[in-house]
Amino acid sequence: MFWVLLLVLAWVAAGAACARLCLAAVRAAAVGRDTDPDRHPRNAHDLTLYEAAFLSGGPGRVAELTLVSMARQRRLLLAHTGWATVVDPHGQDEMERSVIGAIGPQGQSRIAPVRAATAAADAVRSLADRLVRAGLAVPDGPRTTVSTGVRHVRGAALLVLALGVVALSMPGATGMPRWHVALWFALPLALTLGCLAIARVEVPPGARWASPAGQRLLGTLARRAHHTGTDHAGSAADERAYLTSVAVLGIRAAEPHLRAAFGHREPFPRD
Repeated sequence: MFWVLLLVLAWVAAGAACARLCLAAVRAAAVGRDTDPDRHPRNAHDLTLYEAAFLSGGPGRVAELTLVSMARQRRLLLAHTGWATVVDPHGQDEMERSVIGAIGPQGQSRIAPVRAATAAADAVRSLADRLVRAGLAVPDGPRTTVSTGVRHVRGAALLVLALGVVALSMPGATGMPRWHVALWFALPLALTLGCLAIARVEVPPGARWASPAGQRLLGTLARRAHHTGTDHAGSAADERAYLTSVAVLGIRAAEPHLRAAFGHREPFPRD
């Protein structure tokens, strides 16, 4: 019965991928505990907006926060068509100078490449290094390993599904009812899907960047951010609360016209 060989392959792929993800998650958690900085106590008030953005969403979130902050100060125009235009070419810090440099000498560029270039800039890498040294961010190695493990489990789930389809579509008798064959392949498929579900719960999006210590600080900021609206700020405190919500929650916390600017996609060219 050739389908049994396919079933063995399905179990090997599912088991190996799930085991790899579990080991990666355990190692990442161990790194987070090792870097939990009792010697460097911090609280939510100590986090800068850029630090909160990185711990919440990584380099891309830092780039988005910088763009939104500059747009709020009318030093950068973000059009709903997806273009960024420089109004004030003098950045107030390294992040803003990275944005202006990414836009280029023409003073205008698409938002997507500006976001990508800013996220990869030296200023963001330096910020990441500082947070790792402070024990608030997860180093690249463990973070990348967990992400790779999740991708492997997803690939294993697709492979199990494909092998099951092949087994069920084989001509001739399999020696047992087809629904029995389907049930056998459903078991490794359930293993991979269950592993992905557990990873989604146990490794929330913020955990990709923040260590346990960083997640605790973000929890405090997140509770405040959820109570912050997206209206235009009327004071410095309101403005900081608004930008904090963007740092923690992402661009979905911004005004509709800014969300449209970041979400704009070029129409597919027709021949």
